[in-house]
Amino acid sequence: MKRVKPILFILICAVLAILFIRPQTGFADNAQSSSGISIKEWEIQWFNDETSETPSATEPWLKANIHQTLEENLEGHTGVWVHFVIPPTSVWQTPGLLINQMYGNNIKVYEDNKLIYEFTRDSSFDRNMLLTSLVPNPEPSNIYIRIASLDRAGIVSGVLIDNYNDLSKSYIIGELPSLMLGASIAFVGLIMLLISGYLNPQQRKAWLALSMIALATSVMIITFTTFPHVYFKQYGRLLQLLFDISMLVVFPALHLFAATIFEGKLVFYRKFGQWFVGYSIFCVFVSILNQQIGDSFYFLYKLFTFYLLAPMLLIHFALVISQAFIQSVRGNKNSIILALGFLTCAGMFVMDLLRIFLSDSMRLPFLWKFGVMLLIISLLIVLARRISADHRKLVVYSKELEMFNGRLQREEKLKFISELAASIAHEVRNPLQVTRGFLQLISNKSEETTKPHFSMAIDELDRASTIITDFLTFAKPELDNNVTTMDLHQELMAIVTIISPMAALSGAALQVDMPNKFYAKGNPSKFKQAVLNMVKNSIEAIEARENGTVKISMHEEKGKAVIRIADNGEGMEEEQIAKLGEPYYSTKTKGTGLGLMVTFRIIEVMEGTLEFRSKKGKGTEAIIRFPVVTNEN
Repeated sequence: MKRVKPILFILICAVLAILFIRPQTGFADNAQSSSGISIKEWEIQWFNDETSETPSATEPWLKANIHQTLEENLEGHTGVWVHFVIPPTSVWQTPGLLINQMYGNNIKVYEDNKLIYEFTRDSSFDRNMLLTSLVPNPEPSNIYIRIASLDRAGIVSGVLIDNYNDLSKSYIIGELPSLMLGASIAFVGLIMLLISGYLNPQQRKAWLALSMIALATSVMIITFTTFPHVYFKQYGRLLQLLFDISMLVVFPALHLFAATIFEGKLVFYRKFGQWFVGYSIFCVFVSILNQQIGDSFYFLYKLFTFYLLAPMLLIHFALVISQAFIQSVRGNKNSIILALGFLTCAGMFVMDLLRIFLSDSMRLPFLWKFGVMLLIISLLIVLARRISADHRKLVVYSKELEMFNGRLQREEKLKFISELAASIAHEVRNPLQVTRGFLQLISNKSEETTKPHFSMAIDELDRASTIITDFLTFAKPELDNNVTTMDLHQELMAIVTIISPMAALSGAALQVDMPNKFYAKGNPSKFKQAVLNMVKNSIEAIEARENGTVKISMHEEKGKAVIRIADNGEGMEEEQIAKLGEPYYSTKTKGTGLGLMVTFRIIEVMEGTLEFRSKKGKGTEAIIRFPVVTNEN
């Protein structure tokens, strides 16, 4: 949960920042620019005659302004006339008129009954702007704007009169943020799409869904602005089609991406997703038909791509958010981030709708862009977390595989040594015992000067016998029938008593920490042999150090008795620790490498585990774990 908190903080700050951002509307919403004149009031008149080129002399003119625009939904009318008076324009060398935001497909502008501007759009996209030059006039003049549209018509922002070049520059600057935002998201989507081939199939599904979301969102943002529709009006139908298709792609892609995050069968969710994808494909064909047939198909186009699609989008959002919350309760942290992203996006849409319906003026939605951007950011965070989790799993798996291979190689070596030891140990021990007997017999009859030589020969034979015994213990580490419930506390205290003289001679201090008693199944004699070997190694590791300490402790951990034997001796490197228990490997100059090998085997047969932790110059700690049992007595 600690990693999620910074993400929540970023998303909350971004939402709060967006609340204070206003859409770019140019100078027309201001009281007055540095040199321009802002017109905020005008008159409107509805018309129904598509052929009329002048306002009606009988229809009334209605007052309107930027705070109360009466001309939005046509409601049975063909279009609307807008009339206002502009002041003298002779103060500018090339005066111009700018309306940043308005609705209408076909626009004509008359100055004192003279046509000065005409714009015709062949697509159903009705968001528009008006920028035209004016003839310098020392007297006020009447401006009549004829706006015809399929659905909405009217002025959203105010009217600005200023120098034409300055107006053109202000309009382009106002459109740049949306264009740059769309281009940036498109760049990210393209990069993701290009590198998707390097991912494994499990990751590629979510990656492709997110890249499609990014690309579709970028197309929506760019084609929703008026800039491409005004400056590339010959591609108006194509731009409208791209907007429709991108909208019909982004929501199924969101559904698919969320499905890769959620855990479980999700039967209804997946079935709805399949049906949703099918309906979106159908709407794509409807959009293509609308562009090909034209105005006569507009009602069916609006029916399928808006009135019927909108409820499905609400169901889609409800499904994703509800499933995200369910998954969050189950501990899926990615679902928490996904739910926040969807809630933020939905909140931006709701705020746009509230701004539109609670205002008397025609408001343009703009918060949805930031909502979608924050949603994409949350999806990127989720995807990054998934890839990071997969990488961690891969690293853990690689380490486990490496450990398994190491154990397998070690087991093969030990198996070979076991077979070799079992085959030759008995054959070698018998002649050694016979030779030792004869040496003892001869030494009793020999002179005093030769007795030390016989004694030395017997000691070396005993040493060879000990090594062979170790081989046999390793080859056949069975615990025989002497398996009892051992009192580990009692056995360890006996080991401490045995090893104390050796520790005192070596200058090592023994520390014992065993507050509780624990019991385990095993052979007490073999147990002592294994633990004594490790304690002896710890004492030998600190012989050359002052204030050497060997600490023996025992406690319970997850149903197992944990025995720790720690020293502050020389310590070992990672490479040395990895080789412990291998035949003939020893860190001591006179070591045979068989002691720890036998110790590993004894503990393994007693169903225990042995682990070493060490740091060069700091010391070594041996950790033994045995399953705890209940004392039968």
